[in-house]
Amino acid sequence: MSDIKSFHWADITADKIIREKGDKDTYTVASGITPSGVVHFGNFREVITVDLVARALMQRGKKVRFIYSWDDYDTFRKVPANMPKQEELKELLFQPIVDVFDPFGEYSSYAEHNEKVFEKDLPRVGIDYVEFIYQNKKYRSKTYNPEIVKVMDNKDTIASILQEFKTSELGENWAPLSTYCEKCNRDRITITGYDKATKNITYKCDLCGHEGTENLETSNRLKLPWRVDWPMRWAFENVDFEPGGRDHSSAGGSRDTASIIVKKVFGKEPPVYIPYDNIGIKGFNGKISSSKGNVITLKEILDVYEPEMVRWIFSSYKPNAAFDLAFDLDVLKNYEDFDRLERTVYGLENVKEDKKAVATRIYELSQLNPMGKIPDTIPFQPSFRHLCNILQINDFDKEKARKYYEADIKTPRDERRFNERADRAIFWIQNHAPEDFKFIINKEKRTDINLSDNEKKFIDALKSELQNNWDLYQTDRDLQNKIGNLVSEFELTPEIYKKLYQILINRDLGPKLAGFIRSIGKNKILKLL
Repeated sequence: MSDIKSFHWADITADKIIREKGDKDTYTVASGITPSGVVHFGNFREVITVDLVARALMQRGKKVRFIYSWDDYDTFRKVPANMPKQEELKELLFQPIVDVFDPFGEYSSYAEHNEKVFEKDLPRVGIDYVEFIYQNKKYRSKTYNPEIVKVMDNKDTIASILQEFKTSELGENWAPLSTYCEKCNRDRITITGYDKATKNITYKCDLCGHEGTENLETSNRLKLPWRVDWPMRWAFENVDFEPGGRDHSSAGGSRDTASIIVKKVFGKEPPVYIPYDNIGIKGFNGKISSSKGNVITLKEILDVYEPEMVRWIFSSYKPNAAFDLAFDLDVLKNYEDFDRLERTVYGLENVKEDKKAVATRIYELSQLNPMGKIPDTIPFQPSFRHLCNILQINDFDKEKARKYYEADIKTPRDERRFNERADRAIFWIQNHAPEDFKFIINKEKRTDINLSDNEKKFIDALKSELQNNWDLYQTDRDLQNKIGNLVSEFELTPEIYKKLYQILINRDLGPKLAGFIRSIGKNKILKLL
């Protein structure tokens, strides 16, 4: 691995953590989300941001504890549009998410379904060292009850902090605490009193009308609101670093209030923080949202991009930079850009040393192994565009396509690269590629194309040339020059190229002709001509 320098944002953040938090045995980095719906690719940005910083710390010889909190004790506020059994789910609104059934019938709860799907995909991108914390277990086991007492005893302090950043009054009955109703298990309640001596709260349920009492030291139905829960957990877990989304990072937002609360109420310093921006999907309208059901998952991204490429995309952007991830033809460009970066790392692109150093650091952070060790030799690089053509020429038969690259596949890493890229090429073509990118090689010679005498002579001359001199054309340029010379010799217009594509794939356009002919192979071409 290259000498670690501090020009990448993950390295800069790691150095800041060490500088501000001091030399510690273990640094705790944190992330988390409410599993209110399908965990989408936008949520993944927070996870990979933490992972990249964690790796920078580990590569400096530091121990790291990466905790991921599932806020599955949050209330079930809205039924996402993409969920089945809509009416049955609506009956459970405002109950803890962990108490809502799994509409797919696969897991013990709605929350667990969303959690496990995401947890299974994280190791695919090299994030397999996470400690998952399920907040429903923490609250229901009364782990946080001492912190809840502290919160209620400092109610006025917290109110003044929140009021400083609010334009409206908190209200007479406001409290930095809620509880799930003992009768209906929903959190639409109003706290009507708090006895500091007995640590009892009284409440009335706004939905079923039940009036009850909960003791802060013994109850397992209590729940802190987000703006208080966040700093409480910072203090409880001794968090050294946690990023936050743009909506939390605005002036007076939850990050600002949490930073003051953690100091004044819990006596701790807030973690090092960086904001991250939203991700869009090119051609996908609107903000990605679990509650609306318009989401792209990590699995769906991995159906198109190799794991190292997913990591490369995020390590290439600063967290506060918004970007769109392409599913359209720009997928081809992304693969080309990744391959170019890889060649730069191995000295196969002529670039300045500083540019190579940046590329190398990004490439290290893109590796699946946490220490960023890169292969000794450059992995096999089948062009994604070319591979798409080879697969379509061979009717998506991977084994036939592999024979085209057989001489280049020399190591297990090469084999993995071919298989991963071929699987993704097939998926992308069948699910996302524009229609004019797709083709099927004609099975039989076409006899219905109207050709002039000169065009017929051109076809005959091209067929004869390929039959007799196929092995002479070692590059696409050599063959393209020959085709161009024949077109000039027979005084033809560009219309002949349309007819050639019709002969080959029943389309007016297709892949670059010379390379396409060479990829199709001598026998098939001669049969079609």
